[in-house]
Amino acid sequence: MPTISTLAARQILDSRGTPTVEVDCVLSDGSFGRAAVPSGASTGTHEALELRDGDPKVYGGKSVLRAVLNVNQTIAGVFKGADAANQRGLDEKLRGLDGTPNKSKLGANAILGVSMAVCRARAASEKKPLWQSLADQYGVALGKEVKLPVPMMNVINGGKHADSGLSFQECMIIPTGFSKFSDALRAGDEVFMTLKKLLAEAGFSTSVGDEGGFAPHMGKSDDAFSFLMRAIETAGYGVLVKLGIDAAASEFHKDGIYTVDGHGFSSIDLVTHYDGLVNRWPIVSIEDSHSEDDWEGFVQLHAKQPKLQLVGDDLFVTNVERIKEGVEKNAANAVLIKLNQIGTVSETVDAIQFTHRSGWKTVVSHRSGETEDTFIAHLAVGLQTGQIKTGSLSRTDRVCKYNELLRIEEELGKRAVYVSPF
Repeated sequence: MPTISTLAARQILDSRGTPTVEVDCVLSDGSFGRAAVPSGASTGTHEALELRDGDPKVYGGKSVLRAVLNVNQTIAGVFKGADAANQRGLDEKLRGLDGTPNKSKLGANAILGVSMAVCRARAASEKKPLWQSLADQYGVALGKEVKLPVPMMNVINGGKHADSGLSFQECMIIPTGFSKFSDALRAGDEVFMTLKKLLAEAGFSTSVGDEGGFAPHMGKSDDAFSFLMRAIETAGYGVLVKLGIDAAASEFHKDGIYTVDGHGFSSIDLVTHYDGLVNRWPIVSIEDSHSEDDWEGFVQLHAKQPKLQLVGDDLFVTNVERIKEGVEKNAANAVLIKLNQIGTVSETVDAIQFTHRSGWKTVVSHRSGETEDTFIAHLAVGLQTGQIKTGSLSRTDRVCKYNELLRIEEELGKRAVYVSPF
């Protein structure tokens, strides 16, 4: 295996026009890898630190030139000549070089950019697709059948992703009743286009939010779900497409009260509210039902709706220690996986594999600030996560992940399978 010749970072812009870090890696055999780091809008307090410069005169304080400098002046020098074969060893070296529990010295954005770029360069050197290289690097035996992930499509945006007035951050459609990823994607797209028509006919705006979904000023989640069901049925997909919610409840929680659709709820009352929604609509997954430290709220909802997929995002932040606590408390049954929450590829994989060993499900996810980087599509296939969140069916920063999965499906041929977890 060749060694690392150069690492070079630069500041680029994400899908919101906000600066982020991009890293290039060149190996001694000329193999090249490039990675761009995503950034979230609704971020958990337990996430690894995204280093920004804070100068209000430059990109409103959002520039990442210090993180870029940390790659170019600190990490690049230490990693020059390092063996590119062992991703885990390289990631541990990055963590040691930073030396802080939340990667605040070098910045999780600097560290993750290097980690991902090395992954891509190694796959190029191995002459393997990235998904296969990831599977091989982390001991995932891909057999005759390789799962393509079920997409959770955020088609109505609320919360911090839009100014729609909706409390819930994401109202999603989930195409479950299909045997091929490409057919599921087509169904999702047709439902999305039908939804646009229905919203326009009803006099709502069809402008889109950060993740490509519509942001109609409805104010009530029941109204949003009613439109989604009409779109699903009008598009001809009936029971083949289900619904999901990313509540992002930390964003509407204050002083022990959750404010949803203009009503205040205690933690246990919110459980009852969700129970009503699940009984009224074909909702199969709820993410971040309660705030990031309201363990009891998660426990109570899981007990009330044991068959519901209850996903922890801000609760777990792709951190094995917090996932262990969740398993011990039986607080959920699925984990959202975000590379930049933890900061290296290996730690992300550890979170996925621990979750799977615990009998829980995983959902690989984008962030609201995305780029044209398609790493998460490969991660979902290589680690066989079974589900992916990468936004709606508009904006290239979202659609590029779906397009990459179409290419992977084509590459796999008859080995590609599509299996709903619901």
